[in-house]
Amino acid sequence: MNEKSSASSNNIISLIGNLQDVQGYRDLHWEGSLAEYLDLVKANPQIARNAFQRVHDMILSYGTEEITEHKEKLIRYKFFSDPMDNGRDAVYGLERSLMRFVSLFKSAAKGYGTEKRVFLLHGPVGSAKSTIVRLLKKGLEAYSLTKDGALYSYGWRQEHDGQVTWVNCPMHEEPLHLIPEQFRGRVMDELNKDRSPDEQVHIIGELCPFCRQTFREQLSKYDGDWTKVIGEVKVRRLLLSEKDRVGIGTFQPKDEKNQDSTELTGDINYRKIAEYGSDSDPRAFNFDGEFNIANRGLVEFIEVLKLDVAFLYDLLGASQEHKVKPKKFAQTDIDEVIIGHTNEPEYKKLQSNEFMEALRDRTVKIDVPYITKLGDEIKIYEKDYNLSRIKGKHIAPHTIEMAGMWAVLTRLEEPKKAQLTLLQKLKLYNGKTLAGFTEDNIKELRADAEREGMEGISPRYIQDKISNALVSDRGEGCVNPFMVINELEAGLKHHSLINSDEQRKRYKELLAVVKEEYEDVVKNEVQRAIAADEDALKRLCGNYIDNVKAYTQREKVKNKYTGANEDPDERLMRSIEEKIDIPESRKDDFRREVMNYIGALALEGKVFDYKSNERLQKALELKLFEDQKDTIKLTSLISSVVDKETQEKIDVVKSRMMKYYGYCDICATDVLNYVASIFARGDVKQQLRR
Repeated sequence: MNEKSSASSNNIISLIGNLQDVQGYRDLHWEGSLAEYLDLVKANPQIARNAFQRVHDMILSYGTEEITEHKEKLIRYKFFSDPMDNGRDAVYGLERSLMRFVSLFKSAAKGYGTEKRVFLLHGPVGSAKSTIVRLLKKGLEAYSLTKDGALYSYGWRQEHDGQVTWVNCPMHEEPLHLIPEQFRGRVMDELNKDRSPDEQVHIIGELCPFCRQTFREQLSKYDGDWTKVIGEVKVRRLLLSEKDRVGIGTFQPKDEKNQDSTELTGDINYRKIAEYGSDSDPRAFNFDGEFNIANRGLVEFIEVLKLDVAFLYDLLGASQEHKVKPKKFAQTDIDEVIIGHTNEPEYKKLQSNEFMEALRDRTVKIDVPYITKLGDEIKIYEKDYNLSRIKGKHIAPHTIEMAGMWAVLTRLEEPKKAQLTLLQKLKLYNGKTLAGFTEDNIKELRADAEREGMEGISPRYIQDKISNALVSDRGEGCVNPFMVINELEAGLKHHSLINSDEQRKRYKELLAVVKEEYEDVVKNEVQRAIAADEDALKRLCGNYIDNVKAYTQREKVKNKYTGANEDPDERLMRSIEEKIDIPESRKDDFRREVMNYIGALALEGKVFDYKSNERLQKALELKLFEDQKDTIKLTSLISSVVDKETQEKIDVVKSRMMKYYGYCDICATDVLNYVASIFARGDVKQQLRR
């Protein structure tokens, strides 16, 4: 290795050396005596919390915020935004489900009964059930590294052939279990002096078979002197880790013929039977089942209802009694949260199976539906498809929005109110206002649709089709909504979860609804880009206000060119007002409303700006668009010949779309061509009517 390369390597090693936290490592790997641990517990009783208390405190440690949605107050737990990993596993739009979920942890933490239940996340495929559990596991790992989340276990001193080794408790038990039952009352009295009920320490549970055997041997060695027995014990900081199988377990059902309940409760170590002489000696047993290694933390059951019946028996005892039965050993205490998740077909089987009544009785179901709010659905896709992750291709505006809109539409139930369309319902849920509908009406809509979000298209399907469009050779470096919509429609033929032609037909009809909505959106954007001439808008607004003022005050308007006094220009005023559907019968009210608004601003010392009145701004933009549309000759785009003057005007519009709406040169051109073809069709229809 040359000197230059060696110096570079040394620099990297020095860099890492400066970044490392040696003192932090020592704190995380603290070791001490049981007496020192008791001092820690006395100073901070939270150290001895049970698993449910720890998970609940961990969730709350990231804070909450109160939000109001359609007059309903909801609590948003910031933990579920995945602050541990920069939002990688963030969950959106499930505030109601997560509130119920966290309330179960709160109840369990207080010992109100739910700590004796299996928490079952139930919902359609791709509704974030496994993501929620993954967050909890990841959160527990991170929490155990903090001062507030610290927990401890212990190991035994063993001497063999003059060599001293330390053997950790295989189930990471709470060190307080080392205190014999007959002394626990006095110990708790001492630990809980002057403490409120919420801060008190409770010693629950017995030693595991391995530690019980070792404890008995040490007690015999020291003639029953417990104070000497604990001299053979070393307490240590416990760091939860799924990868190291410490405090976090995951069980996934396999083929029924290959399932073995020892995967949950451990199995005999046949190599050690010869050494210890019996298969019932705990030293010849591996306490490495998922229930064993998840002690003090959490165990996840993937597709829990696909488990063999033999596994479910273990699950019953683990949830209700907090005990498991390893082969050849007595019931063994565990302290862990049991969370399963399953989809609807499996849950329906559970409901119809009378032999599974005991499991149903020990299960608390939390529905995790699909998202029904468009804004939250869009966040899912923007997390994966954004400028930092997508290189070399541009995603045209509204591409993700339209895909998400279709997904949400497939999940909504048809509104029972005859005057309301499914698309309008989607917009109401998304926070848009609609004439004739109040916040209370929206709450009624939700109440009427009990199963809303439990069926429909999964976000995974949308992600797959967006990915297909991104890697497609079409699009010349830009992916537009139609490319994604075509992928979505083509995939319906082979979608494994669509089980009827009627359902497939409905989904295609909803795609047509989305296409119509997209057409309206881009038409509006092109109209606004054409009408984005600030000076022209101000002139039009000034002209309108002068005429409205004269009309409401019964005055004349002075013609700027002839100098003559004339009647207010009714034709001009109505041409603007009609753009926002002000009927003839309501024109006087609207004009007085505008003048009152201007007067109120003047009293406050403010100058009127048309942008401050959203309805008037929209009317002016549409009017200006109508006036300028023909001069720009947008429809000439679909012909092969465009004159220089028209091209310059079109280029101005295109630059505005790129500046204000996020289009690139490619998709701006595509949208202008598309909108031009719409206007061309409209012109043909008008000629045919004539």
